[in-house]
Amino acid sequence: MMIHAFLKRIAMLIAMVGSLTLLAGCNTMEGLGQDTQDLGESIEGEADDHN
Repeated sequence: MMIHAFLKRIAMLIAMVGSLTLLAGCNTMEGLGQDTQDLGESIEGEADDHN
């Protein structure tokens, strides 16, 4: 019975770590997308200034 409780706790820990990893990954990719968009707009603005 103790082994079952231990395995259940390990499974919950793995699920929690996996969920946190996925959430952190989503925030990171969103930030990367925003940074890329800002860079593109900056380059576009410079190109417009020199035309």
